[in-house]
Amino acid sequence: MQAYTVETGIVAPLDRANVDTDLIIPKQFLKSIKRTGFGDNLFDELRYLDEGYPGQDNSIRPKNPDFVLNQARYQGATILVTRKNFGCGSSREHAPWALSEYGFRTVIAPSYADIFFNNSFKNGMLPVILTEEEVDTIFKECQAEEGYQLVVDLASQEVRLASGQIFTFDVDPFRKHCLLNGLDDIGLTLQDSDLIESYEERIKQSKPWIFQTLSR
Repeated sequence: MQAYTVETGIVAPLDRANVDTDLIIPKQFLKSIKRTGFGDNLFDELRYLDEGYPGQDNSIRPKNPDFVLNQARYQGATILVTRKNFGCGSSREHAPWALSEYGFRTVIAPSYADIFFNNSFKNGMLPVILTEEEVDTIFKECQAEEGYQLVVDLASQEVRLASGQIFTFDVDPFRKHCLLNGLDDIGLTLQDSDLIESYEERIKQSKPWIFQTLSR
């Protein structure tokens, strides 16, 4: 997992509350348990004017010119700012997969659905919680300036605005440690690989029958 330290990036404003996981990545695309292949269909119902289905050539599909991610000023955005209860609905982990593959490393909102919030950390994406007033400020600055950027500093737990304002956010210390060091669940386990191998060797010596293959 890629470590998250400081993210300086263009902000894309999604001015909607209660964005559910089916809107983030619609159900018809959940045909794979791989973590890749979902970015082109992120917000599919909002991005495109036709009905999406797996296997389409998305490059020739008609796009919705009014949707934020299709507007030139937000191309290359790595920070998504949105409204309360983001990621509600089903528990699909494909939602943070799609956001990450599109290029988002950070989501900023007043609140999140619990499962989406937890899944984001496990997939190297930082969900920042700010107050509704602070989120309003970011929306206003973003809409007023093309190519608007923020700095999100995980170590100092700060969001630094172009205007000079600094908003602070809370983050669980263990989750912060994992993001800063690029550790997902597998990475955490591999940190103890020597202990795991030592344990397995002891078990092989004390209970060798466990490892014996059955003969017919």
